[in-house]
Amino acid sequence: MRYTLNIFLIFAAQNNNMESINIITLGCSKNTIDSEVIANSLQKEGYTILHESAEDTDIVIVNTCSFIQDAKEESIEEILMHAERKKAGHIKKLYVIGCLAQRYHDDLVKMLPEADGIYAYKDLGQFLKQSDFNLLTSPRGTLSTPKHYAYLKISEGCDRHCAFCAIPNIRGKHISKPMDMVVREAEQLASQGVKELMVIAQDSTYYGMDLNNTRQLEVLLRKLAGVKGIEWIRLHYAYPMGFPYEVLDVIRDYSQFCKYIDIPLQHISANVLKSMNRGCTESQMYSLVERIRTKVPGIAIRTTLLSGFPTETREDHKALVQFVKDMRFDRLGVFSYSQEEDTPAYPLGDPIKKTEKNRRLEELMTLQEEISLELNEAKVGSVQKVIIDEETDEFYLGRTEFDSPEVDNEVLIDKDTPLTIGEFYPIRITEADYFDLYGKKI
Repeated sequence: MRYTLNIFLIFAAQNNNMESINIITLGCSKNTIDSEVIANSLQKEGYTILHESAEDTDIVIVNTCSFIQDAKEESIEEILMHAERKKAGHIKKLYVIGCLAQRYHDDLVKMLPEADGIYAYKDLGQFLKQSDFNLLTSPRGTLSTPKHYAYLKISEGCDRHCAFCAIPNIRGKHISKPMDMVVREAEQLASQGVKELMVIAQDSTYYGMDLNNTRQLEVLLRKLAGVKGIEWIRLHYAYPMGFPYEVLDVIRDYSQFCKYIDIPLQHISANVLKSMNRGCTESQMYSLVERIRTKVPGIAIRTTLLSGFPTETREDHKALVQFVKDMRFDRLGVFSYSQEEDTPAYPLGDPIKKTEKNRRLEELMTLQEEISLELNEAKVGSVQKVIIDEETDEFYLGRTEFDSPEVDNEVLIDKDTPLTIGEFYPIRITEADYFDLYGKKI
């Protein structure tokens, strides 16, 4: 997944020449925050941050992703494109940072002589000339998202050992951001006009375990609910094993919390769950979803499934299809298995043919399209609170509390009445599509 993030920075050098720097961010929302933190450090060195498009810049920094093969390929293609631009004289310097630079630093140094620097996470302080630089605790700069919403990262790294995942090797062990620091950051964002926060982490439900050996997410969320100016808060990347059910009380009882949770479940088959090192059983997974819906009526559940894991049989796939039919998830993403070196699953190989993996993925997504359409059609005639994200030639684009930016449904609103970006409006839903709603302001 690529987030369309371009940060441009202008540096007024002593000789009055202006050098522009473009930070291109690939991958997830956690990388988005990393780029904003890096931008702030550059600003301290005299850079002024702008958010606008430009074809030619003096310097390009590519913040890469390497979660799965497709992400690695996208990162390499982006780097090579700018390497060619440097050869052609369109840019002066090219730097590579992020997950790909962390994971394949030495290989990239050999492969990309055009790059002026390839920096792993531990070397970012050297790159930015700040010995105390820390991606988790250093302040962030100007938002790269629209000014009315922001991502709020509460921890870094992961202590899980899911067999398919390279994140612990790339990002390291779980480290929680101090609670007072998280709350102050939320207050600062609110003072800048942010109205919606997406709480994110590699594993948000593990928050606090490294601070005092207890899960502290519920306490943190209650404090965030007290931040004035924030109208919506939504929780992402909750881990199913050991899920802290008290968090659901917060989502249910505080109006600031969207009835929404992102909880990647990955699979349902006992065979595959065991091979994946997920630590959950089939019955626990069903019970978890049912309990979430019981404690927070009307909640929208977003989940992610992994199809084509090396030990996944056709019967395992059928069980996964049945799981989707039974649970009727509001939002669902499916990824095909990518064999990643230095992961526990790597020795299992990649025995399922790509065509078969694609077939299984398409079956799941076709099923989800039907479910999504039915759920959307049930909203026709209802009035939804919608935040406006942007304006196109034909529509205003907004979201309900059941939709997170970039990944979920949008509401396309007729332009018969002027609306303001970043404001909330009551919208009557008039039509529904597979992944979009249509509406009018009332």
